[in-house]
Amino acid sequence: MFALTFLGTSASVPSAERNHPALLVEAAGSRILIDCGEGTQRQLLRSGAGFRRLDRILLTHGHFDHVLGIPGLFSTLGLRQNSDVMTIHAGPGTLDIVVRMLAGLWGAGRAPIPVEFAALAEGQVVDAGEFTVDCFPVRHRDTDSFGFAFQSPARRHLRSDLLAALGVPDGPMRGELAAGRPVVIEDGRTIDPEDVLGPPSGGRKLVVIGDTETTEGLSKYVADADMLVIEATFLDRDASTARDYGHLTAAEAASFAAANNVKQLVLTHLSGRYQDEEILAEAAKIFPNTRIAADFDRVIV
Repeated sequence: MFALTFLGTSASVPSAERNHPALLVEAAGSRILIDCGEGTQRQLLRSGAGFRRLDRILLTHGHFDHVLGIPGLFSTLGLRQNSDVMTIHAGPGTLDIVVRMLAGLWGAGRAPIPVEFAALAEGQVVDAGEFTVDCFPVRHRDTDSFGFAFQSPARRHLRSDLLAALGVPDGPMRGELAAGRPVVIEDGRTIDPEDVLGPPSGGRKLVVIGDTETTEGLSKYVADADMLVIEATFLDRDASTARDYGHLTAAEAASFAAANNVKQLVLTHLSGRYQDEEILAEAAKIFPNTRIAADFDRVIV
């Protein structure tokens, strides 16, 4: 299970209702921040999420609306005497922006909290046991942009009806079977785990894509996702402007979701030039299971 808290859902210009981009993803006791726009620390407080166990930031790219909240967040964590190491994962160019930003404020290597910088390359970023995070390259205005795919593995569970039919008693034997080891029951028969395990179930896939000028080449990362979070900065009537600024339209995002068997589409990075209803109407016409993200929305995958 993944729990998402949308901390900022605006495009590059915030509004009274929408803060700069940031998304908190929680899973199996881990809390990961994706992007950290200006004001993110206050959004963490207002959402009730707070700062506890926050030790990893994934950056989609280095544009200021996605990274300017980092110094404020670090300053507050320093004042709170947070001793956890904060790991920032980003493309090399984005990391260079962040390193120079922090050095300009506090001097090289002197941020108010311990920080590690991890350069992204396509592939696995995090293996937390209960879930993994992979990254993949995204095209957006000559930046080294990345999207992120969170996956929890499908698991097979013991079927009580099969256990009963085969005469497997309650107790340690069932634990052995659940662990993948065969057992010998009282009458001498060997019961193999395959005899009593049901089909795989429970795996989840969440894909988060920040700013992107195209969905070309992204299908293999997004296919069959339970949820896709992606930008929809423009409407189709302004498609030429979307191209100029390196963004998608709501129709393009919806078409991409529909073509890749996505279960639910969540649109974010929304421009104040449109009403939410306009954006939703354009996308839902193509992909009905679409929702518009608002600041402080909490969504479970």
